[in-house]
Amino acid sequence: MNINSLEKHFARMGARIKTVRHEPVQSRWGWNSRAFTGNFSVDVRQDRQGEHFVFNVSTLVEDRLDLEILQVAPKDRHLLLLVKDFENLHNPTKDRFLCGHDEREWFVAAVPGAVSTVVSAMESLKPPKVQMVQGRKGLNQKQRNKRRNKAFRRQGEWFFVPVPNADIDESLILHNEPIARSGGKPHMVEFLYRQGGQTLYVSSNRPDGLFENDYKKLILKKPKAKNWNWSTRRINPRVYARGEVRHPDHKTITLHEWHEVLMNQENQSRTMQHVAFID
Repeated sequence: MNINSLEKHFARMGARIKTVRHEPVQSRWGWNSRAFTGNFSVDVRQDRQGEHFVFNVSTLVEDRLDLEILQVAPKDRHLLLLVKDFENLHNPTKDRFLCGHDEREWFVAAVPGAVSTVVSAMESLKPPKVQMVQGRKGLNQKQRNKRRNKAFRRQGEWFFVPVPNADIDESLILHNEPIARSGGKPHMVEFLYRQGGQTLYVSSNRPDGLFENDYKKLILKKPKAKNWNWSTRRINPRVYARGEVRHPDHKTITLHEWHEVLMNQENQSRTMQHVAFID
């Protein structure tokens, strides 16, 4: 695994990276890497010198990994990392990571698709609707890379696309509502409205939740289940935001009209399993 060259490539964009090897320990269930699951991961950590990237790797698989920097963009403080896993010698798995600096912090994002440049990685992380709107607005590449342009506002992994004529039920507007991907620090939205989606019934007895039809079937079959302290959630609704959007790692943005809220495409990538960093 050619990890020695990583430091100089990360240094070109002003970052540090450390490699942490996880030795396996033997138990009656076999060999496992202590306090580390999976074969490898990319993370952002803090030490006395500040933030730095970390490449975690199990020594059980270290020799079969190949690391390659596809591109470094020093001016933008971004680079694209490719990790090949030769578990299958003739058909290695390939995982791409966009590493860079966004506003105040370093970040790492799992990149969907077989991209080879920083710009194409950034584009692949945009939701289809964002790509459609920026195309319709005729934005050039420089404009598309900005956090604020005619097509959208962006804060971290969240995109906000203007919807001037949004049909909003004022009585259902939520105040100071969090939005967050699983495991992430929430972004607090001053005014939030959810529309449509599916109702999910959740309780300690059914932590993964039941959709409405399954919930009704359960209650018919087992009436006492109605007393399981259920709460309801909405799955895949359309979400709209207005007002201030705050997050400790990002500059507060203000949306003066309703915007549709869309998350980046990171969760569409199988590489997400190798990202330890969560914004």
